[in-house]
Amino acid sequence: MTFELMTLPYAYEALEPYMSAETLHYHHDKHHQAYVDMLNKLLPGSGFEGMSLEEIVKASYGKNQGVFNNAGQDFNHNNFWPWMKKGGGGKKVPGSVLALIDRDLGGFDKFRDAFIEAGKTQFGSGWCWLTLKDGKLEVTKTPNGENPLVHGGWPLLGCDVWEHAYYIDYRNLRPKYLEAWFDNLINWDHVEEMFARAPK
Repeated sequence: MTFELMTLPYAYEALEPYMSAETLHYHHDKHHQAYVDMLNKLLPGSGFEGMSLEEIVKASYGKNQGVFNNAGQDFNHNNFWPWMKKGGGGKKVPGSVLALIDRDLGGFDKFRDAFIEAGKTQFGSGWCWLTLKDGKLEVTKTPNGENPLVHGGWPLLGCDVWEHAYYIDYRNLRPKYLEAWFDNLINWDHVEEMFARAPK
């Protein structure tokens, strides 16, 4: 099986002014493409051939760092793009997810604060997440290409805090990026879709 770079679900300019076309060209066309290319290069003879991307992520974690890094980042980005949309963000959270946010995280505003804080305090490259684990929601963060899959969870929402995700638009102001991303770009429909896909 050869993996291919997913197509962006919107035009490069669609997320402006919160994420520029230049950022998307570099982030999607260069960085994500490089993960896909390297994954395809490393798979032959790895023992992970024929597995789904999700299976490769789980199976390679702690066993083959090269395969894991690139499979993890491919999985993360395949969801990062649809986790954003023009006119997104705000409190338009699907009822099924909002009920869990209220129950487990103390309501929407506390969830927003915790999610942004997780992204701000992730040292170096990584991601912050809304994770479903053992039937409960958690706000988590991971370094590099790690994601909730390898920690017994399932990602409902994730934000990329590698510098290439925001440096063109926000320079060193990661908190400003996270706030703009959360308030203006989140595609809550994809969050609901990920919730529906969560392993039962």
